[in-house]
Amino acid sequence: MSIQTRRERERTERERLIVTAARELAESEGWDAVTTRRLAAEIEYSQPVLYSHFKGKDAIMAAVAVEGCADIAAELRAARTAASGPQQALAAVGAAYAAFAERRPALYDAMFTLAVDLPFATPEAPPPLKAAFGELREAIRPFAGDDNLETLTETFWSGLHGLMTLMRSSRLRRADHDKRLAILISRFAR
Repeated sequence: MSIQTRRERERTERERLIVTAARELAESEGWDAVTTRRLAAEIEYSQPVLYSHFKGKDAIMAAVAVEGCADIAAELRAARTAASGPQQALAAVGAAYAAFAERRPALYDAMFTLAVDLPFATPEAPPPLKAAFGELREAIRPFAGDDNLETLTETFWSGLHGLMTLMRSSRLRRADHDKRLAILISRFAR
C-alpha cells in the first residue's frame, strides 16, 4: 500500500469518526452539546485536526445530515419495495418516515429542521438527499395523475414533516398521531 493510499484511508477514517461522534453526542445530549472542543475530546484528536476535515460545527452537521439522508432513503426503499401495492407502499413509506423521525430526533433535526449548508432541491444536491426524496417520489408516483410529480411529492413530504415537527414539539396530541398519518395518506392515495 502506498503512503498516499494509507493517508487517504486514515483521513477517511478520521472523518467517519468525527461524524459518528457528532451523531452519537447529538442523539444523547442534543445539538447544543456538539462543539468542536467537545468532539475533539470525544475522538481524542486536537481541534486543529477537526478543522482540517471540517470548517466547523455547521459543516459537521451537514455531513451528519447527508449520512442521515442515506439512512432514511434505505429505510423508505425497504418499506416501499416490501409493500404489496401502491396504497400499501405509500402507507408504509409514511409510517417509515414517521418512525425514523421519532427514533432519531437529533439526526432528523440535522437533516430537515436545523439550518445546514446543503443544496436541497437542486441538481447539486448530494446523492443521498436525492435518494431520500426519490423514495418519497416513487411512493407518490402512482397517484400523481396530471399533477406535477415533483411538486406533489414536495407537498406530501411537507405534510409528513409538518405532522412530525408539530407532534414532536407538543403542538399536536401524540395520541392522535396514527389517525393524522392515516388521513394524510388517504388524501394522497386517491
